Amino acid sequence: MTAQQGWAAPGHADRYRERVLAERDRLTEALTDLRGRQQDVLTDLLGFNAGTEFGRRHDFDRIRHVDDFRKAVPVQDYAAHAPLIERTAEGEPNLLSADRPVVYFTSSGSTGAHKKIPVTPRFMRTTFFPFYYAAWAPLIEHFPDVTHRPDAVLNLKHDPLAAPPTTADGHPHVGASQVDFGEKFGEPLSAELGTGAPWATLPVDVAPDDHLEKMYLRLRLAVQSDVRCLIGINPAMIAAVPYQLSLWWERIVREVRDGTLGGVPHGSPDPVRAAELQRLADYFGTVTPAHVWPNIRALFGWTTGVASLYLPALRERYGTGVTALPAPVAASEGPVGVPLDRHGTAGSLVATASVYEFADADADLTPDTPTLLPHELEAGREYHVIFSHVGGLYRYAVGDVVRVVDLPGGVPRVEYAGRANRSDAAGERLRESQVVRALRTALTATGTQLVNVACRVEHTPGAPAPHYVFAVAPSTPWQETEAARFTALLDDALGRESADYRRTRAEQRLSAPALRLLDAEAFHRDWHTAVGSGIRPTQVKDRLFRQDDALWRRLTGPATP
Repeated sequence: MTAQQGWAAPGHADRYRERVLAERDRLTEALTDLRGRQQDVLTDLLGFNAGTEFGRRHDFDRIRHVDDFRKAVPVQDYAAHAPLIERTAEGEPNLLSADRPVVYFTSSGSTGAHKKIPVTPRFMRTTFFPFYYAAWAPLIEHFPDVTHRPDAVLNLKHDPLAAPPTTADGHPHVGASQVDFGEKFGEPLSAELGTGAPWATLPVDVAPDDHLEKMYLRLRLAVQSDVRCLIGINPAMIAAVPYQLSLWWERIVREVRDGTLGGVPHGSPDPVRAAELQRLADYFGTVTPAHVWPNIRALFGWTTGVASLYLPALRERYGTGVTALPAPVAASEGPVGVPLDRHGTAGSLVATASVYEFADADADLTPDTPTLLPHELEAGREYHVIFSHVGGLYRYAVGDVVRVVDLPGGVPRVEYAGRANRSDAAGERLRESQVVRALRTALTATGTQLVNVACRVEHTPGAPAPHYVFAVAPSTPWQETEAARFTALLDDALGRESADYRRTRAEQRLSAPALRLLDAEAFHRDWHTAVGSGIRPTQVKDRLFRQDDALWRRLTGPATP
């Protein structure tokens, strides 16, 4: 049964809702005994994988408690796991997990190379699916109409492939949003909201890597439906939709009127809807999602990091009172936190998914970095995430930093704070989250808003020290006095966020930052250029630190006519 058939079947929405809320309730119950559940996860992964090459190498059969585990296994990143992963992908069994992978999730590393994340049935059953279902609970509980019709949700990340690339052992190597979990893992209810819509599987041929055309075709079909929710996960995808509507508007209206899709006859001509759309453009000038879909109630995606700076203004383009619900704190390698209520940024630790460890975000991770357990974390602090799960990743440093928002019942509730990499030209060691907070301080103090922002370090010839340049696309034009005050406030806020930045400025190893104002659509053009080069939209994310010269010129250069 396809996703479209499933969502159209009688009773499917009710069964889906029951499963989602039941998994949320089970995870909530597990949080009442966090330490006990963490021990259960450790015992299970040790017992299940004791006979693997990794398990034998690290004496899994002798480990009983997390302290033993930390002594036996070093902190590791993807590169440390890669040799065994590559051998697994070539068909060799029993290396990291006793379970053989069914698919490999792809994930772009910091170098842009595609990782191969082995995904096993045991991992999906014990680690992934409970978190995956529960993640939708706040949406369907508080906005139940999103399940009433297959076309009520525009799922921007859903991108099935008819012929996915494979690893040497013949298994698909794809993004998580490209996997049919029902087919691969026997989970018929796992099809996401929006995957039963008419645009979920495109009815016309399009090249697999022509992602812009696929996005156009889905918008073209969606303008004829009463969309109530957009799912983006990556918020840059949600931010791109208003720009895309403007960019493709004439083509959309013409194809609705003519009953075509990508120039091919599809359905019936709809001159009434085409005229209605044209009237919107004539009246408002610039058409927004709120005009096209006046009943939108929720956006689902990451709400922290750089997105937290532009979401307030972006939400207005989707309608008054639209709620932005946070996607889970997770990576392709595994889950970390899942929102169990309507908190705007944070989710509770998924106690049953992995053994979690944390290290202070200011520390440089090494194989013997001291770690903290969940019950040792402090509210308001930021930490590197390290997890271990039955799928075959052990003391895995995922490269993300989280912030502990609070500790209800002693259980950490965390939000994504950014990647672990730092910008460090002169010893300032700036983390993404520090810069985001400093930007927010300056925006709040000046009453200004932005579409997006990026920064880099530049060293002007003849200048005594390098300096940061912030490329900002304002929502509305800034006056010179506003821009100057914003830059001074940003410099001061960076110093308060980071003692290292404050010291390098005092020692004149860094000069004062500079501001480069871009037009409002600069980041959208840049995003479209990246997607147009063949990169999947889910992987073209907001990047605050942009040191690559060519990519910086692409962003800040003049607009193409």
